[in-house]
Amino acid sequence: MTKPIPVTSPLLPPLEDFLPYLEEVWESRRLTNGGPMHERLEQELASYLGVEHMCLFANGTLALVAALQALRITGEVITTPYSFVATAHSVLWNGLKPVFVDVDPVTCNLDPARVEEAITPATSAIMPVHCYGIPCDIEGIQRVADTYGLKVIYDAAHAFGVRQNGVSILRGGDLSILSFHATKVFNTFEGGAIICPDAKIKKRIDYLKNFGFADEVTVVAPGINGKMNEVQAAFGLLQLKHLDGALMARRQLFERYHEAFRGTPGLRLVSPARGLDWNYSYCPLFVDDQRFPVSRDALFLRLRDAGILARRYFYPLISEFPMYRGLDSAQPKRLGNAFDISRQVICLPIFPHMQEREQDVVIAIVLDAARA
Repeated sequence: MTKPIPVTSPLLPPLEDFLPYLEEVWESRRLTNGGPMHERLEQELASYLGVEHMCLFANGTLALVAALQALRITGEVITTPYSFVATAHSVLWNGLKPVFVDVDPVTCNLDPARVEEAITPATSAIMPVHCYGIPCDIEGIQRVADTYGLKVIYDAAHAFGVRQNGVSILRGGDLSILSFHATKVFNTFEGGAIICPDAKIKKRIDYLKNFGFADEVTVVAPGINGKMNEVQAAFGLLQLKHLDGALMARRQLFERYHEAFRGTPGLRLVSPARGLDWNYSYCPLFVDDQRFPVSRDALFLRLRDAGILARRYFYPLISEFPMYRGLDSAQPKRLGNAFDISRQVICLPIFPHMQEREQDVVIAIVLDAARA
């Protein structure tokens, strides 16, 4: 194999298509601070995603941090151990206490019943993750939140463009946060956004991401520098032109994996539910070593040895890292489902320009292991 196959790779349109955007940025002499590219991207993304208000950010982690600030969250935040560390880190950066609860073993998302069991007088918010872009039980989580007067902030880093029964899942909860990191379905090199329910909260978040400035001489909040620059925004505008084709390519690759592994004992792929317009952002394969001839880690090493850079998203659990494992809620016995799936998952390569011959190599290694 001439070069490694990554688990994902950014959508990179032809360079010559990007040059006119760069020339426009240079001619405007606006490189940041809400320039014309930034404003256009906010409007075009909101339209594409089917939402009314959004605030662009330099990255998704800053957006998570600012979202907690914007809703004035205090005390404890219930969240998932099965995610990228930025989810819980944003809670710590705000001086709050993350409380981990177990996930559903099929969807890998927060279980509303477990969320309700974990609520204390100090709880002020729930931060679920739409893992792999599969929607959480939005209605169930909202019922719990309404019963106990809690805010809901969705980490929707994986869920760009996902719709359920024709409606964007980004409309769920009080706020939803997107990531536009280079590994995501839609990227701006680095970047992110907060989806806002109304113009009032958008204005507050816009202040927070610009040091708290309301005008040239008025600071209304202890904000940060979370602004997306004009080059990032320009790249996002170009990406939008190619996005539908990229999503179709991802879907075709996912369906080839699904067909190849159908009926193989010990292997499971996620299956989009009826009415779900999914983005195929990841291809998690779950390996049950009680039924599959080799363990997840043995299969992982076979792939790595062949130059296939599969990833174990998410292993270890967030709750296993040193800054979290001392929490009562981080005890493995409390998080049995999350612990089990973290020991089963391998995310297989899936990206728009992946060639079928590359995918065939991945498939052959997995099926060869199935015959071991």
